[in-house]
Amino acid sequence: MAESDEDFASMFEASQQARRIERGQTVEGTLVGIGHEVAFVDVGGKGEAVIDLAELKNDEGMLEVAVGDRVHGVVVSTEGGDTLSRRLARGAATDKHLEEAYSAGLPVEGKVEREVKGGYEISIGRQRGFCPFSQIDTVRNTDPAQHIGRVYPFRIIEYKEGGRNLIVSRRAVLEEEQRAVADEIRKTVVAGAVLAGRVVSVRDFGAFVDLGGGIQGLLHVSEMGWSRISDPSNLVKPGDQITVKVLRVDEQTQKIALGLKQLSADPWETVAARYEAGQVHQGRVTRVTEFGAFVELEAGVEALAHVSTFAPTGHSRGWTQSVPVGTTAQFEVLSVDLEKKRIGVALVTDGAARGGASTQGAIVAGARITGKVERHEKFGVFVFLAPGRTGLMPLSETGVAREGDVVKAFPVGAEIEVVVLEADQSGRRIRLSRKAVTEAQEADEMREYHERTEAAAPEAFGSLADKLRGALKPSQK
Repeated sequence: MAESDEDFASMFEASQQARRIERGQTVEGTLVGIGHEVAFVDVGGKGEAVIDLAELKNDEGMLEVAVGDRVHGVVVSTEGGDTLSRRLARGAATDKHLEEAYSAGLPVEGKVEREVKGGYEISIGRQRGFCPFSQIDTVRNTDPAQHIGRVYPFRIIEYKEGGRNLIVSRRAVLEEEQRAVADEIRKTVVAGAVLAGRVVSVRDFGAFVDLGGGIQGLLHVSEMGWSRISDPSNLVKPGDQITVKVLRVDEQTQKIALGLKQLSADPWETVAARYEAGQVHQGRVTRVTEFGAFVELEAGVEALAHVSTFAPTGHSRGWTQSVPVGTTAQFEVLSVDLEKKRIGVALVTDGAARGGASTQGAIVAGARITGKVERHEKFGVFVFLAPGRTGLMPLSETGVAREGDVVKAFPVGAEIEVVVLEADQSGRRIRLSRKAVTEAQEADEMREYHERTEAAAPEAFGSLADKLRGALKPSQK
């Protein structure tokens, strides 16, 4: 055999030996092409291998690598060509495979068998591994049982006693995937964008939502719904998949503000067509404060029944007894401010005039009406007449002598009848008089007395004349 033939034969044999790779072997190569279902990896002297395209995508279906990138893989088949896998299949994992996966940092498939103290028991091939609770997910869920029976990719973080003592982490795999797509995700997080996300944690003030790639935004409780939400956990829970709108992105702090209610119509946009002063609507008391009671008229539309709209009771917070939280009652609309999104209402009590017109129309100069004593001042007594209508009765109009006790004569909460001396159209300036009522009563009594006297006079004089004539008439003998 010629020398050149021997050289060619030796080189061919050497290339054949170089191409021999075994199932389970860990290799590294360069991605040289991407097809519809598989990608092609140049593994150097060993030739070219293929890898399933699905293994190069993240959970959102986006490719994590590009042509030219270096990838690691485990040879899972040599029949008809070399096939690689980035995630060592659970059923094909031998002790040697697990050791190679641990050394190369490759994910391995494992099944969550059951919950044990501090974590989960994971079956990987013929081995049993342990995954701490903190390493099963990037989200701490309150229901550990949701992972039982699931097959996940894990990374071996501790390999001891020849593989008999394995500690694995799914969280490490998830975080690596997040870092790979974080830059792409961040480009989509701009004000006004509508994105899908996963609830990471829920706090009293709102919920943190993962938008992908570990990028989190805050969904504040005030942005969750048009209605007032007292407990965010009643609306969302960790692990929930939700759609949110990006409200703001702080470029310096990288804080992201999210909204949920912005994806539905604002009920205030149509308030003008449904509410106007004088109408009566049913509402539910949602909270009570020092200055009044908040009333939900409909989802997202809240009104205020100010403390001044309640009749005085003689106690500083006596009015609260008529509107405990949760009360459903009828409320009269007093005012609507669309710009400030405020509605003023008053509780409609039994016997109270509805629609506002009859009650307010009665408060005119000369009217004689009944009110309740609201409070005392040095210059007079304030009298509650109707929701939002309080009048002043000056001391000179109380009818109480200068040395008398006005507070004792008109205790707070007492009903009194007064005469309206003055009332402007706005209802802010109303002067009242109790003295005028007393004087009117006295005048009525005097008139009635004179009327009775005049009616009785003819009869009385006639009787006296008859008696005199009878006395002077001579007696008949």
